[in-house]
Amino acid sequence: MASPAIEVDGLAKRFEKVTAVDGLSFTVEIGATVALLGGNGAGKTTTLAMLLGLLEPTAGEVRVLGRDMRRERAYALPRMNFSSPYVDLPHRLSTRQNLKVYGHLYGIRNADERIAALVQDLDLAAFADRPVGSLSAGQRTRVALAKALINEPDLLLLDEPTASLDPDTGDWVRSYLEAYRRGARATILLASHNMGEVERLCSHVLMMRQGRIVDRGSPATLIAKYGRDTLEQVFLDIARQQGLAAE
Repeated sequence: MASPAIEVDGLAKRFEKVTAVDGLSFTVEIGATVALLGGNGAGKTTTLAMLLGLLEPTAGEVRVLGRDMRRERAYALPRMNFSSPYVDLPHRLSTRQNLKVYGHLYGIRNADERIAALVQDLDLAAFADRPVGSLSAGQRTRVALAKALINEPDLLLLDEPTASLDPDTGDWVRSYLEAYRRGARATILLASHNMGEVERLCSHVLMMRQGRIVDRGSPATLIAKYGRDTLEQVFLDIARQQGLAAE
C-alpha cells in the first residue's frame, strides 16, 4: 500500500517565546484535496513552510511523498511545488523568463514546450512577455500558479490559489485544479479564506486555531456537526471559539 502524500506527527515550531505551531498530527492521502484553514496567525503558513522544508521544526516529524523532510527532502522537493500570491517572483523578468528560470531549477526537459502549454492552458499569452512587476494582482496570481505547475508536481501546496481573481477566472482556475488533480493523480493541500472554494474542492478540512488543529472532517460533516448552513459559518464559530469541538 502506498504511503500517504503527507504524514505529520507532533509537529511544532517555536520562535523564542512564541509557539506558532503546537503539536500538529495529520495525514493527507494521495489524490486528495485537503484544506488547512484558520484565521490570521493560526499557524497555516508556518506549517506549509515546514512541509516544504523551508523551516526546521522545533519538534515532530514530517514525511512528504514517503520521504523524511529532515533527511531526505532533496528526493521529495522535485516532486512538489508551491504557489502563493504573497510570494513575489522577480519583477524585472517577464512571465516567460520567470517560468524558464523555474524550469531550469527543476530540470525540466523540453522546458519551452512545457511553458508554451502552461501559457495556453492558463491564458497567459497577453502578458507572457511583460515584466511581472507590471502585472495586476490577478495576473500575478495566474503566473504564480503556472510556476507551481512547471514540474507537473505530485504534491501542490497552495496558499490562497484564487486570491485577487475575478469570480469568472477564479471559477476557471478551480476547474483547472480539479482536472489537474484527477489527471495527474496529484495531491493538493491548500490554505484559503474562500469557504465556497473549500467546499467545492476539498474532501477534508483541518481547522486550526492558535497553532493547533481544533477540528477536522469533510465540509459536509463539519457543517452538520456545528448545525450551520455553510462552512463559512463553521469557520466563524471556530475563529470566535463558539461551539468549539476539542480533539
